[in-house]
Amino acid sequence: MMLQGHFVDTLLASTFRNLDSQTYSLWSFFRGVTAPTFFTISGLIFTFLLLKAKEKGIENSRMKKGIRRGLYLIGVGYFLRLNLLNLFSSRSNASFLAVDVLHCIGLSLIITVLLYFLCRKNVLTFSFLTLSIGILIFVLEPLYRALSIEGIPVFIHNYISRNNGTVFRIIPWYGYSSIGAFIATLFYWNVHKKYFKISAVSLFVFFGLLLILGSSEILLQLSNITDVNVFKDAANYNYLFSKLGYVLLCFALFYGLEKFLKYPLLLTIGKSTLAIYIIHFILLYGSFIGIGFKNIGKVLSPIQVGIGAVLFLLLIVFLSLHYTRATAPLKQYAQQAYALLKNKR
Repeated sequence: MMLQGHFVDTLLASTFRNLDSQTYSLWSFFRGVTAPTFFTISGLIFTFLLLKAKEKGIENSRMKKGIRRGLYLIGVGYFLRLNLLNLFSSRSNASFLAVDVLHCIGLSLIITVLLYFLCRKNVLTFSFLTLSIGILIFVLEPLYRALSIEGIPVFIHNYISRNNGTVFRIIPWYGYSSIGAFIATLFYWNVHKKYFKISAVSLFVFFGLLLILGSSEILLQLSNITDVNVFKDAANYNYLFSKLGYVLLCFALFYGLEKFLKYPLLLTIGKSTLAIYIIHFILLYGSFIGIGFKNIGKVLSPIQVGIGAVLFLLLIVFLSLHYTRATAPLKQYAQQAYALLKNKR
């Protein structure tokens, strides 16, 4: 979804971008659900692994790994926005400091680790805290929708404001990761129980439909009861809760079909998502030298961009799989060298 969404958005001719078209409207809808799913699943998987590490008595190691991973993702996010031509010519590159999905996922991992560290003695407190934070971030979105704070460095400001070209801000996007962390606690407590999968799929469907069909009405009722306008404002532009509902329906679909999706190739691709993101970003947006598929411009017809998206997806997956296999020995040697140096200290 990410690969075809970015490709189509970058190259589809403007004349075909018409929301009155059912095809384009449907594509736009699914594209809008991709990022919420991405953030929610990242919070769910990381937190579940963290809780399993607690069970094995290695939670400190997992927390350190989470911090390193978060910093690494943030670093890669900035690295992909480097323009070497501007760097060597001393020209400014304002987009370098813009925040994108990798920055936010990296920071989300760090925040989740810090929250877990504070609550590590009581998983129930952590579960309640992550759910509460996610809900608060969504409800309070009208208050920070156009947030801009004067006097703070652009480097920091870009994480909370879109004024300088930022695509993803830590709020509201951490809300999805936080709720994913909450869902992980439910899995941790119940995944071993009989009929858990049936119960989980049913609950995903129930709460998914509730958020899609009823979250706006619930927010309006809360506004009427409490006389707090932010509930009404959130209801009138309720994209966060409704998209979370579609995310839960996606979870229900894929978790319900899990046994049919365990093909080795799919599992291998699932382990290569970072490589896929990096390679697609370089080829599509022209990291480092500014030359990528984006230079073609928004000129393709729907048929052309559809065929192109399929070929682009196959190309990126092919390159990422070979990249992962080629770099596996290097990673192993690096880990061995690091362990050796650590033991000598």
